[in-house]
Amino acid sequence: MNNNNYAVIMAGGVGTRLWPFSKTNYPKQFHDILDTGKTLLQETVHRFREICPTTNIYIVTNEIYKDLVKIQLPELSEEQILLEPIKRNTAPCIAYACYKIALKNPDANIIVAPADQVIKEEADFKEIALKALAETAKNDSLVTLGIKPTRPDTGYGYIQMEEDNENEIKKVKLFTEKPNLEYAKQFVASGEFVWNAGIFVWNVQSILKAFKIHLEDLANIFEEIQPQLHTDKEAAAIKKAYSLCKSESIDKGIMEKADNVYVILCDFYWSDLGTWKSLYENSPKDKDGNVSTGKVLTYDTKNSIIKIPKDQLVVVQGLENVIVAEFDGVLLICSKDQEQRVREFVADAKNLNEKYV
Repeated sequence: MNNNNYAVIMAGGVGTRLWPFSKTNYPKQFHDILDTGKTLLQETVHRFREICPTTNIYIVTNEIYKDLVKIQLPELSEEQILLEPIKRNTAPCIAYACYKIALKNPDANIIVAPADQVIKEEADFKEIALKALAETAKNDSLVTLGIKPTRPDTGYGYIQMEEDNENEIKKVKLFTEKPNLEYAKQFVASGEFVWNAGIFVWNVQSILKAFKIHLEDLANIFEEIQPQLHTDKEAAAIKKAYSLCKSESIDKGIMEKADNVYVILCDFYWSDLGTWKSLYENSPKDKDGNVSTGKVLTYDTKNSIIKIPKDQLVVVQGLENVIVAEFDGVLLICSKDQEQRVREFVADAKNLNEKYV
């Protein structure tokens, strides 16, 4: 196994769109959301164990989740758990990990991924990841994984590729965030677009150079504190750094601006497990098209998702295309077609009492 390969797993989000199952004190990445026997975070770490040494896997999360990470990943040292004091989106998160790894190994090749995705055909994922890492080891390239779209989904970002029938790794022409349905249909029909998986690969020197060019203020902040990383002054230095950082995504901050961005085509099954719809689609269903966990009895109920604590009994009659979800004292009953309103529900619930979110 190549000791220059590293993985950075982003695990600090709250997952509001899966509320109330995903809440601030216990977000979705720490749940066994698909009843596999592993949480989403554990599944993600397991996926990278054949790509890089376990000692080269880093988790970036909010400081309030430190104990959850340690419980679920006891094989990782505290040095591998990077704690953010506040949320500042993905660019500061990735900068923290990459500036820290650069001190340890200036030849590092890094794959960055969220902790909340479903990837099947893991052997195919490993093959693609290793190809991308081999590319960045040789060239000054920022590589992203592009998923072959199976439908015109408006919930995903899209990447337009330059035409190149020879190479599996293609130059990126354009990033487009979550288009409307008409554009999504055009994108899929053209064959020039792939879904943006939000998985990135680069050599550590390439990404540090990109930070310096495209996010200079952020680069300066982390360059100043870099000598304090890997020391007992790291936590204080990170608090200072994050107090100065603007909220910025890596996509808008670097990937949409840089001229050395490439996409590697992927044909394995992938899903961003961020909504009730995606959870429904990725779960086994009964003969009536229902997805349920816990002790659930259904009558005259179809195409619904019912997710409750396993020690509760719920009887559901006469529902169709409905979400029924209960966790930690909060019950949600909502039409599946209206799941985009969950953020609205969360905002209103927070106004009642922050404990609900």
